[in-house]
Amino acid sequence: MDLRDATTEDIEDIRETARASLSASYGHALSTDLIDGAVESWYDAETVADALDGEDAVFVVAVNDGEVVGFAQSRLVERREPVGELDWLHVHPDHRGRGIGDDLLRRAETELLELGAERIEGRVLAANESGAEFYEREGFVEIGDRTVEIGGEEFREHVFARFPSGDGDQVLTEARVTDDGRQVYVAYDEAERASEAPFYATYADRERTERMGYVCGNCDGFAVNVDTMDRVQCSECGNKRKAGRWDAAYL
Repeated sequence: MDLRDATTEDIEDIRETARASLSASYGHALSTDLIDGAVESWYDAETVADALDGEDAVFVVAVNDGEVVGFAQSRLVERREPVGELDWLHVHPDHRGRGIGDDLLRRAETELLELGAERIEGRVLAANESGAEFYEREGFVEIGDRTVEIGGEEFREHVFARFPSGDGDQVLTEARVTDDGRQVYVAYDEAERASEAPFYATYADRERTERMGYVCGNCDGFAVNVDTMDRVQCSECGNKRKAGRWDAAYL
């Protein structure tokens, strides 16, 4: 089994690996139609090509006998500190249990640290118990959870992190006051990648029980709009994000 950087020639194999992995990990919780639609949206040729071209992207594939059997898609995000986000880590169900996920994680983490990441972070739906066990086995700690919407339904999602420096005291929630005087709490561990800088989730309370919206990481403005297609745009500076996606199936 070899690890190498992904190329545009791997797109079809990446798509099929993601489909098989998501079906194996979430087939009990999500419908086949929802999974198929998500894969076609997230792994079309243009989207994957854009991900491969990013200067802050780390996209690694595991290849066995010339066939892609797993991949790790990650990126460096500037928050309060540089964070290496594991967007996806999939292993085809026919090749699980061989340590491929461990190897992909180590390779991705090494490259993210070389880019300057001060912590590594990933998210996994509560329905994926083996994904949570994978994180815990790899030395990650659960730092929080949130609710995500998939196909009109709400699901709990766990947030895991590993602090290579040994310092787990980073500020993850900060109290802020908006221009109109409202008190909000910014969750720096809930970032959405956008064209200029991430959008950070905001809440009405420090415990994050009541979601408010977003603050723009580019201009620090709270005038952030979300449309019915889940596109996010800052009306002050134009920073924008395309339709969102949910977490990976870590195995």
